[in-house]
Amino acid sequence: MAAGLFSAPVSVDAAETSARTEKLTLVTSTGRHVFDVEIADTGDARATGLMFRRELAATRGMLFIYERAQPIHMWMRNTYISLDMVFITGAGLVHRIERNTEPFSERVIESGGNVLAVLEVAAGTADRLQLKPGDSVLHRSFGTASE
Repeated sequence: MAAGLFSAPVSVDAAETSARTEKLTLVTSTGRHVFDVEIADTGDARATGLMFRRELAATRGMLFIYERAQPIHMWMRNTYISLDMVFITGAGLVHRIERNTEPFSERVIESGGNVLAVLEVAAGTADRLQLKPGDSVLHRSFGTASE
């Protein structure tokens, strides 16, 4: 899903079965919220992201992990479902949230600074959990462990 990267369509079954899934915890004012996230830590996996998916469960997501903290640009090309994009610093803190993204949009969504990762979850999740900048994200990528 990174802007400027294109890939051939992938079947939903192939994308779901080949992805590695790990636990990630969001710590908000409403408590700890555990998600099963698919890991997108290669160029191909990041380029495809959640494209072509027709649904995303409330406790599922995708974590895009980069080699170093940097400005990240995302888009919604070939993505059927609206998402919340959570931009995360190398210290595991929420930097910025793009809520309720528009399916199929090619508008570039920017991180607004250097981030190490982007978490995509179903639209409305950030509001439901009262997620805000500064909240913690627990995952091995940030040197913290999830529940």
